[in-house]
Amino acid sequence: MTTKIPDKPYLRIGEVARLLGTHTHVLRYWEDCFPQLKPVRAASGQRLFRKPDMETLLMIKRLLHEEGYTIAGARKRLAEIEQNSKQPASELGQVKDELKDILRLLD
Repeated sequence: MTTKIPDKPYLRIGEVARLLGTHTHVLRYWEDCFPQLKPVRAASGQRLFRKPDMETLLMIKRLLHEEGYTIAGARKRLAEIEQNSKQPASELGQVKDELKDILRLLD
């Protein structure tokens, strides 16, 4: 089942729980378990989840509930996914630097 993330800058924890079909205490527990999950806090102390937080939560839920990972396994897998998504950007930066060097040589 695909969860559509509403086009709002912030979602409160109750809204997120309803969208994910889970309880708020589960979201608070996941926040403690996964360092990638960092909702901002309102002045009142209430958690406000942004779109990247929602995407992370959807990934966590999929890893735990659909793929059968343990919390530790899901934490490790999420870190691997995060690392792999950063790698192409650094490789692109290397290619840009090499192209700049080639252009300098041609001038």
